[in-house]
Amino acid sequence: MTAVTTAERAAPPAPSGPRGGRRRSLTHPPRVGLLLVAPALVMIGVFVLAPLLFALGISFTNWPLIGEVGFTGLTNYVSIGSDLGFLRAVLYTLLYTGIVTLPILVLGYALAVLVRSRRRGATLLRTVFFLPFVVGLTTLSFITLLEAQPNSGAINLVLAALGITDGSTAWLVDGPLATVLVSVLVIWGVSGLTMLLLMGGMQAIPREVYESADLDGASWWQQEWRITIPMLRRTIAMSLVISVIGSLLAFTQFYILTQGGPGSATATVVLYIYKRAFVQLQLGAATALSVVLVVVIALVTALQMWLVRGEE
Repeated sequence: MTAVTTAERAAPPAPSGPRGGRRRSLTHPPRVGLLLVAPALVMIGVFVLAPLLFALGISFTNWPLIGEVGFTGLTNYVSIGSDLGFLRAVLYTLLYTGIVTLPILVLGYALAVLVRSRRRGATLLRTVFFLPFVVGLTTLSFITLLEAQPNSGAINLVLAALGITDGSTAWLVDGPLATVLVSVLVIWGVSGLTMLLLMGGMQAIPREVYESADLDGASWWQQEWRITIPMLRRTIAMSLVISVIGSLLAFTQFYILTQGGPGSATATVVLYIYKRAFVQLQLGAATALSVVLVVVIALVTALQMWLVRGEE
């Protein structure tokens, strides 16, 4: 009896049920995890990676959309530097991006400050401000197309009633005027999304921080500048990334309102690529431009995120 007892005491304790079960289960999660993400990986492979690889292959050809396809190597990429139409579209897209980015952020922030509280009517205001984004740029563009007509559109009628114009301004046949009209439309239509993002970030800031600032005698502006904005840095960065990418990929509003005209005065990069592919039937060259655009957008996004991380 004594020997058995001594042997039992000397023997290492057997792993308990939960611990042993956890050790056994550690070999299964990688396999289970792969099974769980497999549908998403298949979708990404079929609808993202495969089209990208196919597009990359097309960019090395003279794919005419209709006719015989021939391999051209790097010709499509080398010719981008001498494509004056594309360079003009790039400059105009950068100008348009610079015009709308800051107003979208400022207006979205102002709207978020207005509706972030739980005062009466805030929910209604959120709905009203977010409604243009829900309606979408396509519908807003068609409405603007009707309301910007000379002598009959509501825009000219209102401006004439205010004494600003004579009521017969042709907004869509003049490059600068068309740019102003499209920019105002986009700022109004997209600011609701920025408002929603910033409002969510504002509501996540603890109230105790503002109460401490009140006790220290900080004004409203000091609280916004010293507390709200620094704590919203990541949200602001995300809003800027979304806004910049959307501006660089601008297509719908220009296609509906101006078709890139007059001439090519309002042709954006994506609109130029569209015309190159489906009007001039040069799908290979257009795909090469698309690949370059994707790379540029990826670099711009990475630079924005790196700058924000560097500041932190």
